[in-house]
Amino acid sequence: MGIVAGLDSSPDFTRIVVCDTDTGAVLRQGYAPHPVEGRPSDVDPQAWLLSLGEAAGGGLLEGVQAIGVSAQQNAVIPLDAQGNTVRPAMVGSDKRAQVAAADLVDALGGREAWAQAVGSVPQAAQPVTKLRWLAKNEPENALRTAVLLQAHDWLVWQLLGRPVRRTTDRGGASGTGYWSAATGAYRPDLVELALGHQAVLPEVIGPSDAAGTTPEGLLISAGTGETMAAAFGLGIGLGDAVVSLGASGSVMAVHPEALTDQSGMITSLADATGMHLPVVTTLNAVRALRGAAELLGLPDLESLSELAMKSTPGSHGLVLLPYLEGERTPNLPHTAGTLAGLRRESMKPEHLARAAFEGMLCGLADALDVLRGRGVDVRRIFLLGPAAELPAVQAAAPSLFGAQVVVPQPADYTAIGAARQAAWALGVSQGTLDPRTPPAWQGAAAQVLEPGEELAVGQAVRQQFTAVREQTHPGAFGP
Repeated sequence: MGIVAGLDSSPDFTRIVVCDTDTGAVLRQGYAPHPVEGRPSDVDPQAWLLSLGEAAGGGLLEGVQAIGVSAQQNAVIPLDAQGNTVRPAMVGSDKRAQVAAADLVDALGGREAWAQAVGSVPQAAQPVTKLRWLAKNEPENALRTAVLLQAHDWLVWQLLGRPVRRTTDRGGASGTGYWSAATGAYRPDLVELALGHQAVLPEVIGPSDAAGTTPEGLLISAGTGETMAAAFGLGIGLGDAVVSLGASGSVMAVHPEALTDQSGMITSLADATGMHLPVVTTLNAVRALRGAAELLGLPDLESLSELAMKSTPGSHGLVLLPYLEGERTPNLPHTAGTLAGLRRESMKPEHLARAAFEGMLCGLADALDVLRGRGVDVRRIFLLGPAAELPAVQAAAPSLFGAQVVVPQPADYTAIGAARQAAWALGVSQGTLDPRTPPAWQGAAAQVLEPGEELAVGQAVRQQFTAVREQTHPGAFGP
């Protein structure tokens, strides 16, 4: 078939991969940082175009027949009636919008009302919340706002020469807070509730649809958010979950239907294939490891892992509830962490180090159980993030999660997912691929870890963690 490109416009950089349409093999790649200092909450979207141009330099896209675009989620670009930006894009987790989030929850009648409406409860990062902030703090800009786009929508629109038709995909739309993955439709009333008036929203097109063709004849696929692109690039399907180890943690799995969750612990996202991606987030993952390393005077996480490996499963009875920043799963926003089980024989550095790893992983296992409790099938878990490479994580994760753990080799999965989407749209346009079946690319090269004989030990450690959690925060996960 030829070659396609995938573009990942993250908060910090643009990465482009050029792939073989049949196998997904990466043939060449480009990279450029955004010309922006630090991580501001407001960014001129032209910065994304500048780094895109730089990343694509040197003939990188020569011979490419189609491009897929993935981009940072939660950015919202308000445009006026002429298509000009009203103000810089509002990006990032944007803590200034926390009050606006609480306002919106109350305005619709509580968390349950939001979960039923769009499958998620407003958070500071979401576009719907940023619109509320805009209406309250910059009313003149809010009034001028006529069109709303997200980062990947805006980039696709620019690549196509700013046509009258503006598009998005289910994945991107599902993170806005004004589109429901369950109904597959926008809730314009929620835009009005947040912004104070209606605005034009991009058309949601299918996973294998093309957004259009450039004047040069280059096909541009629907595009999607970075989470959905990474899942597509990894090749996850039914029975698979992804656990991401960042400062905070997230657990997502592929599921055939949208889940509504009255507690707000599950965010109901759509994926890039027509399926659903329920996500559960924890506020504390690698930050608990970093805190333990600092407490023990260790220079890095590798040293913490090495020390933890000198202890044994169960950390001699030490249990760390790693709720250092409060917690979202379970919903304990104002709590602190707890170290329990202190005895003379457990008060050794290696046991505290081990307890930090077990506490982090048990917190993520709790998040996994939220999904399992709603009927989500989890047979295999992809573990992502630099911390996934640590021996202490790999030793404990399979038995604590109770499933096979796959640690993919580091690669540009977000950009690869965008390229796979481009190959799909190209194949459909040429009549060589089914619009319901994405191209079968080679899976991620990975290390596979089985729970094996350690499963019973791991489940005993989980029970120890659960007992301390229930004693310290009774009913945190409900009855």
